[in-house]
Amino acid sequence: MLLAIYLPATLLAICDGLLIPTLPVFAERFGAGLAAVGLVLAAEGLGTLLADVPAGHLVNDMRPRAAMLLGVGVVAAAALGSALAPSLGWLFAARFASGVGMSVWNVSRHALLAAATSRGNRGRTMGVFGGLTRLGSFVGPALGGGLAAFYGLRAPFLLYAAVGAATLALLALVVLPPALRTPPARRTPAGRRAAGRGSPEGSSERRAALASARRDLINAGGAQLLGQSVRAGRRVLVPLYATQVLGLDVGVAGLIVSVSSLADMSLFYVAGMIMDRFGRKHAIVPSFLLQAAGMALVPLAGGAYGLAGAALVMGVGNGISAGTMMTLGADLAPAGAVAAFLGRWRLVGDAGFVAGPLVVGVVADLLGLGPSALAIGAVGVGAAGWFAFGVPETLRRHAATLTRPR
Repeated sequence: MLLAIYLPATLLAICDGLLIPTLPVFAERFGAGLAAVGLVLAAEGLGTLLADVPAGHLVNDMRPRAAMLLGVGVVAAAALGSALAPSLGWLFAARFASGVGMSVWNVSRHALLAAATSRGNRGRTMGVFGGLTRLGSFVGPALGGGLAAFYGLRAPFLLYAAVGAATLALLALVVLPPALRTPPARRTPAGRRAAGRGSPEGSSERRAALASARRDLINAGGAQLLGQSVRAGRRVLVPLYATQVLGLDVGVAGLIVSVSSLADMSLFYVAGMIMDRFGRKHAIVPSFLLQAAGMALVPLAGGAYGLAGAALVMGVGNGISAGTMMTLGADLAPAGAVAAFLGRWRLVGDAGFVAGPLVVGVVADLLGLGPSALAIGAVGVGAAGWFAFGVPETLRRHAATLTRPR
């Protein structure tokens, strides 16, 4: 598991972090306006959104190694294409392609983790995974900024491509457990029968499995949409409030974000233990309540220390939710259509990541950043309430299923 999932995920998360401080500046160097630069910054997310559902069906019919190789290969090629971009249009296309590849990689690794875990240890496994990806977002920006300062703005993209190629080699050589070498669609008797008849990806068995999980996807997915909006909104609002309202310089704003991120990534194992011992909702509900409380503290911050305290509360809240959405999605995924379901599940979550910054921007334009923080906090309370009272506890449900006499 370490070589098949954790190490590749950590490497790619660090590489993705390389571009956080450098991509906006690189795009501006082509002489485009801020709107065009914003479009380039959104290209990867747009590619991921549009590819999530097709990627789910694709991964469902592929061998896990082949699916992961395809996703990482596209991401690495897109990084090289970005480094060589002669125009803004080329850069947009490369980042869009990176989003498509990232979607295949995300769904394939999620499906593999779902297959490799049991209900009793899934929270810890997913929590560790969430912590490692957070490590990438903590380390990557500083490394990317240093590379760009010393070797130019194309250097982070070239390093991304090189690490992507190394990750491809690692994935090609790693030995997967026998149970994980078959496509997800063929791991159940119905799936094997469908495959033996040469059934297409839109087989009746898969459609039936997805239909059986539709209610769970709509209900839990709606709660996830609110929750992911809070997570994404936090990343935008804190640095904006620091610089535009409190008048802090970018260095201080970055330090505040780093303190929050440090708390965030240090709690991943705690999150996993809570999920596996007490239930998924025991981590999810307090997480979003804490993030909402941190948002409510933002308008009260009169300086750097006050904002750092609010950001720290949000970091702790997000930290105890590490891996929760991946765990919940894996719990709800129906047998025979695991990857196809997870593609839809990730689509909802990715839509939340797009919605969060939009909410921050729209409310801030109308009322200011203080009310914007309160609006995101209200969304967090809504997410916590929905998960608490509207979404069933999947750990108990599946524990009961596992102990039911046959």
